[in-house]
Amino acid sequence: MNEALATITRVITQRVACDWRRAWTLAADPLRMPEWASGLSSGHFTRDGAHWRFETAEGSRARIRFAPANDFGVLDHWVTPEESPGAAEIYLPFRVIGLAEGLCEFQFTLIRQPTMDDAAFERDARWIANDLRALRDLLEMPATA
Repeated sequence: MNEALATITRVITQRVACDWRRAWTLAADPLRMPEWASGLSSGHFTRDGAHWRFETAEGSRARIRFAPANDFGVLDHWVTPEESPGAAEIYLPFRVIGLAEGLCEFQFTLIRQPTMDDAAFERDARWIANDLRALRDLLEMPATA
């Protein structure tokens, strides 16, 4: 079988009671990611040209680049581990879809990497689902005066 056809993916979704443009703006801001993306919980983002450098929750360093600003809800990003010379860039497709006025849905496609076993794939799926719930909670939080 063609390797590309054998690739395993899982789309993880989360509905959010807010306008998709507001959701996109918050989710697309690298400096706000540590508020909801637990893998980036160190919060130490530094700009490096077209990339951002950060430390993961596990203490390793990585580079991340984002899809350009757009009006289509695309939040795709690419991560490259820095501690593994020659490591492949990992593509992370991520979208926010407007469903109705004041209602949107995040859709994150987890692509199983060649080095992932079943347990790691399931762990990453749970991790992403938790992060999307945290993002939802942040967006649905009542505004404070």
